Amino acid sequence: MANHKSSEKRIRQTAVRTARNTHIRSTMRTYVKQVREAVAEGNIDGAKLALAKAIPCIDKAATKGVIHSATASRKISRLSKLVNDLT
Repeated sequence: MANHKSSEKRIRQTAVRTARNTHIRSTMRTYVKQVREAVAEGNIDGAKLALAKAIPCIDKAATKGVIHSATASRKISRLSKLVNDLT
């Protein structure tokens, strides 16, 4: 356990950040999954709408430091390629 006030505060801060990061990452994965499912079904309009929702979410995760910026670029590129190949 923490022995100092500062370390107790750090534990509280870490818990808040961890919860925020988990929420952002989970939301991002949900949007990515929706894009992939729409592509698998062959739903062009649904895939484009899902991609339009997923891209800002992925960018936000990278901006917040939840994922690396290169990882975000790679995810966006691969999802865009999936949707574009569908059309």
